[in-house]
Amino acid sequence: MATPTQELSPLEPTIGQAVLHLFCKPDGPVDHRKIATAERALIRAGGQMVAVSILGHKADVCFMVLGHDLWQLRKFQTGVQAAGLAVVDSYFSLTEVSEYAKGVPEQMRQARLYPQLPPEGMTAFCFYPMSKRRSENHNWFALSFEQRKALMMGHGKSGREFHGRVLQVVTGSTGLDDWEWGVTLFGVHPDDLKDCVYTMRFDEASTLYADFGPFYTGMVGTIAQVVPH
Repeated sequence: MATPTQELSPLEPTIGQAVLHLFCKPDGPVDHRKIATAERALIRAGGQMVAVSILGHKADVCFMVLGHDLWQLRKFQTGVQAAGLAVVDSYFSLTEVSEYAKGVPEQMRQARLYPQLPPEGMTAFCFYPMSKRRSENHNWFALSFEQRKALMMGHGKSGREFHGRVLQVVTGSTGLDDWEWGVTLFGVHPDDLKDCVYTMRFDEASTLYADFGPFYTGMVGTIAQVVPH
């Protein structure tokens, strides 16, 4: 005899939000109505979702899902799979305020912990994971806090040159996924993303101390726009 599904207690970060990137391909016919139903349930629970049409062979669609309760993110994933999409890659992380950014204005702090996505007018998208290097010659974690902070301040200054063209959402994943951070970029134009990443790689914090994972690139849209493609 079947038993009713037990109500699950929420599992939430003490601060900020959980972030799940799901990269998917069709696994037979896809019912976009089921995906829309999963999105509505997520929004009712206080979450948000960004749908992206992905270019290239790695995936066909990405859903960037943010929420307070990990179970709600899992329910969205189940809904996507039930709709006929197979998850071919994924990334899990948490929104955070960097240790080097303590003391930033409260408005900026809230924007990093609770971003409102997608940003208006920025439909170019890319995501990549990254970690800090631990090589024999360049070990980020062997530097003092003061050295690391100075390097990150220079790195941030380069990023601010792209204000209005690129929105960067950096989420922490140390101990949660294979890399230490997930970086999601939203741009006005695709070359804004290219210029931003290229420029920031010349900073010492990246040149000597950063390792990068695979890049996923695409276009932000609604479920009705993204799924048929």
